[in-house]
Parts: sequence; C-alpha cells; structure tokens
Amino acid sequence: MLILSLASILTLALLLGSGVWIAFALIGTAWVALEFFTPFAPGPILASDFWGASYGWDLTALPMFIWMGEILFRSGLADNMFRGLSPWLNRLPGRLLHTNIIGSGMFAAVCGSSAATCATVGKMTLPELERRGYDPQMAIGTLASASTLGLLIPPSIVLIVYGVVTEQSITRLFMAGVGPGLMILGLFMTYLIVWALLKGNRQGLTGQDESSMPLAQKLRQTWALIPILALIGGIIFSIYGGLASPTEAAAVGVVLSMLIARMNGHFGMAVFQESLFAAIRTACMIAFIIAGASFLTSAMGFTQVPMQLARAIGEMGLSPTLLLVMLTLLLLVMGCFLDGISLILLITAIIMPVISAAGFDLIWFGIYLVIVVEMSQITPPVGFNLFVIQGLTGKDILTITRATLPFFLLMLLAIALMHLFPGIALYLPEAMNR
Repeated sequence: MLILSLASILTLALLLGSGVWIAFALIGTAWVALEFFTPFAPGPILASDFWGASYGWDLTALPMFIWMGEILFRSGLADNMFRGLSPWLNRLPGRLLHTNIIGSGMFAAVCGSSAATCATVGKMTLPELERRGYDPQMAIGTLASASTLGLLIPPSIVLIVYGVVTEQSITRLFMAGVGPGLMILGLFMTYLIVWALLKGNRQGLTGQDESSMPLAQKLRQTWALIPILALIGGIIFSIYGGLASPTEAAAVGVVLSMLIARMNGHFGMAVFQESLFAAIRTACMIAFIIAGASFLTSAMGFTQVPMQLARAIGEMGLSPTLLLVMLTLLLLVMGCFLDGISLILLITAIIMPVISAAGFDLIWFGIYLVIVVEMSQITPPVGFNLFVIQGLTGKDILTITRATLPFFLLMLLAIALMHLFPGIALYLPEAMNR
C-alpha cells in the first residue's frame, strides 16, 4: 500500500506541477495505479466511468445554475443590492461595510460561484466604500471572505458536485447548507460590529455618518431588491416544499434571471450569448473533472487503498474530533494548490471509506467539506478570491491575505461549532424526513 500511495501522490504532483488540466492529472494518476499495481486493463474501466459520469438527472442542475449565475452576473444586480441595502445599514456599527457581507450572501444564494460573487459585488461596493472613506483592509476582508459563501448557500454548484459523486440527496444538502451559511454570515457581521465599536468608529475607518433618508425614499430604493428576493425565495421554497426538484428549480431560475436582467435593462442577444457560452465552458470543465475523478475513484477501489487506509486509521484509534482536526489540516494544505471542485472530487475518491467508518453523517460531512473549501478560496497561492480582489484593487496578495485572516479564523470557529452542534447543519434535512 505504501509504494502505491507514494506512486499515486508522486504521479499526481508531477502532472499538476507540469500544468496539465486537472482532469488529465486525475486520469493519469488512475491509469498508472491500474496499469502497474492491478491486473485490470485501464481502458475499459475508463470508458465505463466516463459514460457513467456523463449522464444523470441530478447533474443536469449544474449547467442550469451556472447559466443562471452568469446571467445575473451581467444584470446589474450588484448596483441594485448596494442601493437597496445601504439606507438600512447606515446606523449599524460598521455601516456600509455590511453591504459586502449581506450583498455577497444574497448574490451567493442565486449564483453558486465564489469568484463570480466576489467580482460582481466587488465591482460595485469597493469603489463606493473607498470614495466614502472606509478602511480598505476591512472592505477587502469582508468582500473576499463573505463571497466564499457562494460555495455554501444554496443553490451551490459545489454541493451539487458532492451530492452527485457521493450519491447523497442534493435537496437535503441544499437544506443543510442554510444553517451554516447563516451562521457564518452572523459571525462575520458580529466581528465587524465589534471591530467598529472598538476601533473603526474611533479612528474614522467606517466612513462618515451620512444623513438619514426619509422612509419613503428608503422603501423606493429597497424596491430594487424585490425581484432578486423573489427569485431566491422561489428557488428555495420550491425545492424545500417538494414542488420541484433542484433541476426543475434551476430551469425556472434561468428564465426568471432573464426576466430580472431584462427589467434592469441589461439583457439582450449579446448578454444571452455571452452568458450561455460562459456557462457551457464552466459546466464542461466541471463535468470533465467529475469524469476524471470517477475514474480515479474506481482505480482506488480496485487497488484497495481506501479500504486499507480506513482500516489503518481505524486501528490507530483516533477519536472523531482528532480525525477531523487532522483532516482539516490536510485539506487546508491541499487547498493551497487545488481549486474547490477538484479538491472535493479528489478527497471523496480517497477518504470516503474512512469517513463512513468514523461514523460521520455524509450530509454533515459535505457541509464541513465545503466550508474548508471556502477557506481555501482565501489562502495563497491558489486562492481564487484573492486573485479576483487583486484584479479589482491592484493590491498585492500578502496585503489581501492579511485582510482575510480574521475571517479565516471565524470559519475555523464555524467548523468547531458545527462539530459541537451538528444540528446547525442537520436540523433542516432531518425535519424534512419527519
């Protein structure tokens, strides 16, 4: 087992380091494992796995949600969110910095992409916050961190991928993501309020107190949020209420997102084509990685490595808490070099027998895994959100990383709270089965 494990790790590292596509790196690693360490021919297994991974009703939701996010990315939604939220946040400690957190949470609920959430909200909020005299470090930290919730708050592309490869209910995963997503938003906002009270307001880092606005004007500006709130509510309640499957809700979401973009005056044939082609490119990339990961999963099964690894860890007698700590450290290191979807697919291909043997609920583990992946989005050298912020602000990666550090630690706290109180993630899925 040791020789095979070292050979697989070395092969994967060499392929990833050479710059080949991640899907090809997964395929190459699986091929080497089958060719040199088993009597099975890799070709037929590769063909069977690619065919099996290329269809499935649950997987159909993936390109639809991606397309919906691409349309909304080009719809002027961020401008509406800033104008609709800012009148209500001016009296809260931290003032308009909360627009990064709440706005990212709202956009995450209809986008499903961390990078798209970061870019869309940041294009609107960062220039406005800078113009109004807010602390640039806190503006960067709140945006880069809160936008990672695009991976967790449903509909989440990453949760769909996890549900497909682990054969878990996508609806239950979506429900499980609501509680932890709201908890992380709450932790971020609480930290911002405490920071503003202790430091920000005193040092003039939270902008100037703007004049109050009449209630009628506040309501007029908030009216711009109604379409997007209706879209979020429609998708969530149609899925949780059993009225539609995630795929059906995604299809309806695409149509409604076109209507919202049209209402904002940002939808035409050019936007339709751009969003469609962008969604196709992203969906094909993810599908190719899923197929490669499926092949690697089969290869690992034939080599018996996951089972032997699970047996070895079981013999070590690690408690679930210690196992979770070790796994978190491993995932954070791997997350420095792999994107979120690749990390989830690689991990699920190798360690799921270990997780099942340790007694973790696979729905709960999926949410835990996504939170760790969120953390990898703000850790160098491959933190996608860091690069998005760098493109928006021109600041160096180390400066941006320092700005996100407090929120990184808050995500670790969220994992600890989830471990102590599993109901944060499991209450809604379990309530659905009652």
